[in-house]
Amino acid sequence: MSGERYTSFRPGQEWLDTAGKPIQAHGGSIIAVDGTFYWYGENKERTTPGSGIWHWGVRCYSSTDLYNWTDEGVIIPPDEDDPTSPLHPGRGMDRPHIVHNPHTGKYVCWIKVMSGSVQLSTTLVADSILGPYTKAKVDFRPLGMYAGDFDLVVDPEDGKGYYIFERVHSELIIADLTDDFTDVTGYYSTHFHHGRPPFTREAPAHLRRHGRHYLVTSGTTGYYPNASEVATARTMHGPWTVVGDPHPDDASRTSYRTQVSSVFKVPDRDLYIALGDRWLPDYEADGAEAYDLFDEYFAQIEAGMPDTGMRELTVPDPSRARYVWLPIRFADDGRVLIDWHDEWTLDDTGPVSGGR
Repeated sequence: MSGERYTSFRPGQEWLDTAGKPIQAHGGSIIAVDGTFYWYGENKERTTPGSGIWHWGVRCYSSTDLYNWTDEGVIIPPDEDDPTSPLHPGRGMDRPHIVHNPHTGKYVCWIKVMSGSVQLSTTLVADSILGPYTKAKVDFRPLGMYAGDFDLVVDPEDGKGYYIFERVHSELIIADLTDDFTDVTGYYSTHFHHGRPPFTREAPAHLRRHGRHYLVTSGTTGYYPNASEVATARTMHGPWTVVGDPHPDDASRTSYRTQVSSVFKVPDRDLYIALGDRWLPDYEADGAEAYDLFDEYFAQIEAGMPDTGMRELTVPDPSRARYVWLPIRFADDGRVLIDWHDEWTLDDTGPVSGGR
């Protein structure tokens, strides 16, 4: 069965691939290779409540127009037979990020694998964006830290790599990558220290425009949406200055019920797209509800008390998660804004220009 031929983006609506199946690329990113776009992310097709399956590998789709996506299959398959593997479907593999190393010619993928507050990293390498990928470094703690949500950045001028991650339940770390991108060098800087969830910033999504760096982050409330925050700096290691919520028109304070997972710059255009996940498509509460419940929960843990803070939250079904892709607008006063559109196209977003 062939899927619908799309000519626009429809944020929050079901998105089918060219075979007519729901796209499974959650917590994902896009990389452009030789004129083709590759969208990859967590394959959640079997992650239903009670299944015991957190993921079914990393799935990838290809496109030449960003609207219509062809399933290229599971490029990093689950390791079903080894429960100790970071790729075992019962382990909490999250948010794969793939970059091309201009020095080695390799594609390098980082994943995080979580079990409560213990969150470990694994790196994999391949000669092609579609794999096969082999493990380079398994279940390690970058800089001796538990590393949560993250982003990978490659400087377009000198090819230097950076790893931006949440030091679990504490602060954001920006670390230099080794030349092969499979580890960190030991040089790093710390930012946005907020002590504990839900105040800790997570899900960092980096973009660079006109020589300035931007980070979009969210608060720490699991799958439940909250207000995003943008910070900006002249260099990767800062100092970073917070410039506010990019969704000021969203009265619910939930980033349009979305968590931004990454930002993609369309080649040869001054166009940046915030790629978001609507993990709970039926959840319509105000952002303060989950924020307050997570605050209570972690305050009780911090005080050594029995937790009761999250009894009201529902069990998520990530296999039903939707995607919310929206263009980023740069205001004259320095703010970074993400406006809501029921439907939009690449032609709606202004002229073709540079914007590195």
